[in-house]
Amino acid sequence: MNPTLFRLPGCSQIALELADGVLHLTLNRPAQRNAMTQTMLGEIDAALDAVAPHETVRAIVLRGAGGHFCAGGDIRDMQAAQDAPVAGAADPLFALNRAFGRLVARVDAAPQVVIACLEGAVMGGGLGLACVSDIAIADRAARFAMPETGLGLPPAQIAPFVVARIGLAQARRLVLTGAALDGAEAARLGLVHFVTDEPEAMAERLREQLTRVRRCAPRANRVSKDLLLKVGAMERDALLDQAARSFAEAVRGDEGREGARAFLERRLPSWAAAD
Repeated sequence: MNPTLFRLPGCSQIALELADGVLHLTLNRPAQRNAMTQTMLGEIDAALDAVAPHETVRAIVLRGAGGHFCAGGDIRDMQAAQDAPVAGAADPLFALNRAFGRLVARVDAAPQVVIACLEGAVMGGGLGLACVSDIAIADRAARFAMPETGLGLPPAQIAPFVVARIGLAQARRLVLTGAALDGAEAARLGLVHFVTDEPEAMAERLREQLTRVRRCAPRANRVSKDLLLKVGAMERDALLDQAARSFAEAVRGDEGREGARAFLERRLPSWAAAD
């Protein structure tokens, strides 16, 4: 498949390209270091809605335009909603903040493999998005931080995802000091998986990971990701029961049968034959 523009009505703050079963989703406010707005959140959500049912879309690649991934939330959005609501009215700041949390959770649970390519500023909410990627590739010079407490704010919606990614001890240090990390330190903490030194090296690492993703059966990846995300959220025996049911369905399903035939015939399965 040749690269094609993946069109959604009214998108102005993200760029989309669908090629070879991969949706490339680029945060596209380079002059603002891709700071997120309510508009951007809605556009990302719409893109996720559009591809979620399609097993032919194997991966989503997140990146930012203009040399930065994402500098966090747009302060102007917050300022526009900072007046206290009148009695009985909904709080717009609550709604704005909670909308971002729902978006991060949505990316976390996306059925596709989510790969984040991280350059420049990876701050606040941008760091939260990095923490819910399945595979994170960082430029060594990228700058990771949660600067919220230095602005008089808590990292309200990203805190659970950061703790899940790097553990409570490291999250406490980063949140309560506003410490900044480069790509190498982010890798040491387990925030990212790979560190590269130049754009060409990041592009090559991305190609390598996409090749590996394409060798895995799409439905098996979806089911496996769902099981992984339920660890700790479901009672163990209930999760193992669900896993056993999923396993039995997979063995009897099209992918399981094709995988077994391919193994016995010493060939690649159909979903990987094009690699």
